[in-house]
Amino acid sequence: MKIGFIGVGNMAGAIIKGLLKQGIDGQDILVHSAHQSNYETFAKKFGVRAVPSNLEIVRDADTIVLAVKPYVIGTVIDEVKAVIKDDQLVVSIASVVSVGDIEQLIGRHVPILRTMPNVNVEIGEGMTAVNGNGPLDESPFKKGVALFETIGKTMEVEEKDFPIFSAIAGSAPAYAYLFIDALSRAGVKYGLSKAESTAIAAQMVKGSAEMVLKSSEVPYALIDKVSSPGGTTVAGLLAMEEAGFSTAVVKGIDATVGKEIGK
Repeated sequence: MKIGFIGVGNMAGAIIKGLLKQGIDGQDILVHSAHQSNYETFAKKFGVRAVPSNLEIVRDADTIVLAVKPYVIGTVIDEVKAVIKDDQLVVSIASVVSVGDIEQLIGRHVPILRTMPNVNVEIGEGMTAVNGNGPLDESPFKKGVALFETIGKTMEVEEKDFPIFSAIAGSAPAYAYLFIDALSRAGVKYGLSKAESTAIAAQMVKGSAEMVLKSSEVPYALIDKVSSPGGTTVAGLLAMEEAGFSTAVVKGIDATVGKEIGK
């Protein structure tokens, strides 16, 4: 299957790098963007095929990935819609642009898969929301979903819930990095090197995430298992809650969702 990317920004780059790490042949990945130096440099660096036009991407690829900013997606679709085949899967990673918007821009019914990946697709640990204008367990949608499942997990999400999905899965990696960095700084405060503290904190977060995913219990039950009566963990939890830890996290998500939906 040949996959054509219109746009090679940060997210498209992360997806492509993830696919390459999972064994996808670079010659089956086609790229083009508005800036020739960008896509040609990217193609040369990662061993994928640079294509001279969006039209050629659509003509040569089995699956088209629209990886452009929402405000230019109309211009891009207008340029290529005449050569999109009726059974050719169009995948969008553009935020706020709905499946219906894309179908209206194309002007006829073609298979459309809207996705919302996060940057962890680059290491095969992504979380991607998917929604389409047809059954996702049928071709060609099934192939599109399978593509993202090679670089992480997928979840079918109603389009109205894409903003909160984006906040938790898309933006929150930055919040997780902030938490790890805060733990690292605390380690430095007590005499560890920053590298040592970061390694300890990152592995702890990785292991804790795996525990949540593999356990049948809710996270708060797992908290109780770590918290001995009158112990150090309880003291730390109470201090963080007094400083507003949980409230700060929810407020961060509120701000992210508000920005996503334009409030």
